[in-house]
Amino acid sequence: MHVVIMGCGRVGASLARALERLDHQVAVIDKDPQSFRRLGSDFHGQQVVGNGFDRNVLIEAGVERAGAFAAVSSGDNSNIISARVARETFGVEHVVARIYDHKRAAVYERLGIPTVATVPWSTDRFLRMLLPEGAATAWRDPSGTVAVLPIESTRPG
Repeated sequence: MHVVIMGCGRVGASLARALERLDHQVAVIDKDPQSFRRLGSDFHGQQVVGNGFDRNVLIEAGVERAGAFAAVSSGDNSNIISARVARETFGVEHVVARIYDHKRAAVYERLGIPTVATVPWSTDRFLRMLLPEGAATAWRDPSGTVAVLPIESTRPG
């Protein structure tokens, strides 16, 4: 599958390398050409300099044939705009945006754009590692209002 990634920070570069190892074709977009150094010399995917919400930049990255799009830049607004353009303008089926503000993430989820809300997700991961087994949530929605908690069976053996 062809995957377009907007943002070549630590997450974008790691995601690009992981997808390439899984034999996917990858194009990475970033405004700063120096950011591509994070990909390493063994990365063979496409590197596109520009704004990830610019239609011409997206076309250059191959969004028209992409099966997936990940928006992982450092800006919530850029991530959601590029994700919506990929989904609504180019019809990319699998689109995910990283969002720092958990309140915005809930709004975007309601708009049909799956998000990874970094702060609540990280908090949940830390809680699972710090607290006794079963004390932390197993899953929490991006808004933080719904959580799945493991329960211990009270039935005998």
